[in-house]
Amino acid sequence: MPHRFLIILLLVFGFAQNSWAEKPIPEACQTQCVSNYGLVLGKSPSQVEAYSNCNANCVVFQPNHFQKTYTGIKWQCVEYARRWLLVNMGVVYGDVDIAADIWKLSEVTHVSDQSKRSFPGFVNGSTTGIQKGDLLIYGDEYLKTGHVAVVTQVDAKDGFIYVAEQNFLNETWPGDYARKIKLHIENGKHWVLDSYLIGWKRVKQS
Repeated sequence: MPHRFLIILLLVFGFAQNSWAEKPIPEACQTQCVSNYGLVLGKSPSQVEAYSNCNANCVVFQPNHFQKTYTGIKWQCVEYARRWLLVNMGVVYGDVDIAADIWKLSEVTHVSDQSKRSFPGFVNGSTTGIQKGDLLIYGDEYLKTGHVAVVTQVDAKDGFIYVAEQNFLNETWPGDYARKIKLHIENGKHWVLDSYLIGWKRVKQS
């Protein structure tokens, strides 16, 4: 009898998993798409792929994992930034309700040994310049969720930074970056000229 009960439980659990996997994409993720949901939009210089989320109103509550590590909900901006940090630095930040909440985090976790790394923030206009690997954090005034993007290149000479991201424009990237944003440096202060930007967060490696 116990064995029969166990078999029934396993069958029910397996059916539930299959039902979840086969659950159709919500209508909001199939209509008025900038690009088809799940389409590869581009790759960062370190070959981290970004996927289309159709449009900013689309939410598919399906978790994504990379190398057995949870990276977030497909294909939100938070998922991309966490996956980029995992691939390039071996770290991830903790769970957040919205992208803007990343600004409140003080540390990240190294997945190999669960050790902690400091994760300071620098407000837009800081005397601490922005650099490759920093995360741009946007306030919740933007769509009530904020946004996060990864800085993949800083060109101080020409006055631009290049970012990789998901679920912002949802357009095919023009190169190995999603957008380039104007950088202005004056009186030792660094300004990224983009609306709703709080500042940038940086993983301290030691």
